[in-house]
Amino acid sequence: MALRISHLTKRFGTFRAVSDLTLRIETGQFVSLFGPNGAGKTTLLKLVASLLKPTSGTISLRFNGSGPERRNVGYVSHQSLLYQEMTGLENLLFYSRLYGVVRPRKRSRRVLEKMGLSGAGEQLVREYSRGMKQRLTLGRALLHEPSLLLLDEPYVGLDQQGNRLLTRILRSLKDGDHTVLLVTHNLAEGLELCDRVLIQHRGSLVYDRASDGLGRREVEAAYLRAVEAK
Repeated sequence: MALRISHLTKRFGTFRAVSDLTLRIETGQFVSLFGPNGAGKTTLLKLVASLLKPTSGTISLRFNGSGPERRNVGYVSHQSLLYQEMTGLENLLFYSRLYGVVRPRKRSRRVLEKMGLSGAGEQLVREYSRGMKQRLTLGRALLHEPSLLLLDEPYVGLDQQGNRLLTRILRSLKDGDHTVLLVTHNLAEGLELCDRVLIQHRGSLVYDRASDGLGRREVEAAYLRAVEAK
């Protein structure tokens, strides 16, 4: 088990962004989470990443038989958290040192290569395209080789070429060692990659099924039923 959430609630004043949510994700699973705007998906990821404190409920992380280790979590949010006046390589070197990565320069160059950015490592990030920044952001999240990767709408703003490259990178994480929770509106890529489909609406999980045998139309119909039922 990589992640266990029990009766998780997060309130902002009187508004419940996450409401009595319970979820268990096994080690090595790739889970795609769908839902309309305002469903609480981003809040859920921030809670798991320890960027927000829950109002009530518990979140338990466990990796390779060890106790909870927040350092084993990588997070890609709507904000890139990149320094625009530094090069791609300098950004990765900076974060490598924050994470305590061994041999940071070698690791950073390896990540640049994996992200298809080997030729842009010495280029300032402010000169990057949207897709290049998104790939570098993912590389930053993977620098310290986390066991659990949390991805919040990584496909937003990418062109078709960027979509394909990102999908290829994410598919490479389906190796049994990485557990991935992907929030996306991109139904095609989300279904192609995942082992399990979740739908969140008004702070609650309203759908949870293994993706094996699921087609796009079936998930679209389930999405509409779940959202319109509440």
